[in-house]
Amino acid sequence: MRLAVVRSLREPRGPATEEELFDFEVDLLAEFVLARAASGVNDATIRGDTGQLEQVRNWFGRPLWELEPRDADRYFGDVLRKVSASTRAARARAVVTYFAFLEARYKVLLHELTGRVVECPIDEMNRPRMSAEAMIRVPPTEEELEQLFGGWREDLISCRKFAPNARNYMLARLSADVGLRINEACRLDLADVRWELGRFGKLNVRHGKGAHRSGPRQRLVPLVNGADAALTWYVEDVWSQFGADESLPGAPLFPSERHAGGGAGLRVSNSAARWALSRAVERHLPSWAGRLTPHVLRHYCASQLYRTGVDILAIQEVLGHSWVATTMRYIHIHGTRVEDAVVAGHRRAGDRWEGLLR
Repeated sequence: MRLAVVRSLREPRGPATEEELFDFEVDLLAEFVLARAASGVNDATIRGDTGQLEQVRNWFGRPLWELEPRDADRYFGDVLRKVSASTRAARARAVVTYFAFLEARYKVLLHELTGRVVECPIDEMNRPRMSAEAMIRVPPTEEELEQLFGGWREDLISCRKFAPNARNYMLARLSADVGLRINEACRLDLADVRWELGRFGKLNVRHGKGAHRSGPRQRLVPLVNGADAALTWYVEDVWSQFGADESLPGAPLFPSERHAGGGAGLRVSNSAARWALSRAVERHLPSWAGRLTPHVLRHYCASQLYRTGVDILAIQEVLGHSWVATTMRYIHIHGTRVEDAVVAGHRRAGDRWEGLLR
């Protein structure tokens, strides 16, 4: 048996040709995708990161490992100056993640091939930051939400396609009542409705968002705020109209009108649910047109739960947050609640002093 020659990684290498570097860059990106998948990051996040990297690569015109801080200064400070803060932050985050991969696995090899020392071009001086004001999503009031859903219910009486419209209504209700993300709701199966759990029944959310884009994070969400009655109506009166087979494993709770082979139903898409909500808002709550999204409904849910006396840790569990600090940003207080609390506090203090003086 002949033995193959093994080349030591410490052995010096000559500079690579332009064609070899191009092939190497393609291989690096493929391995980056594989490494992220191995760590448990979901496919949508990986696609988002690679899309962001492609945008930077198209602008730069050279391999990303050649990016330097001054290039990042020009790109984020000039080219992306007018885009949203969230877009700049997401693009910078993708670059930071990619360079962490390069530094962990290929820093030595890239130095041998190109003579460059790999170093992330995003540092504390040029890292795009999200302003606190940009992150605040103050939700509508309870009266405004009742106006929206009340008008939407009236539409169901005379709409041309009852089942799809009722499905879209139910999706929005789950965001407002129990704080589901729209992606979480669209990926629910019929079997994920667990009526036997808890006082109201619970939803087995199997595709929850993980912290730092770490992948799916499962949780059980109680059907509070009337979500149990609304979902009972949907399952009993609406779901069967899609022609889906409940005996099939993985039957979607929110089917599409289209069907896959073998009688299996496809799921409604996130974009279809978002579009339906935006149309309903334009029709029944025009003052919120273009602003009321499923994510804002999550903020509404958190605020309503807090207003009714639910403690912050319970709200954190319902929303599926890893950190309570994130949950605190979701809670917004309308009206005079703060002033009322201050007045009540002063009244209690006055009562205590009065008792001491007697």
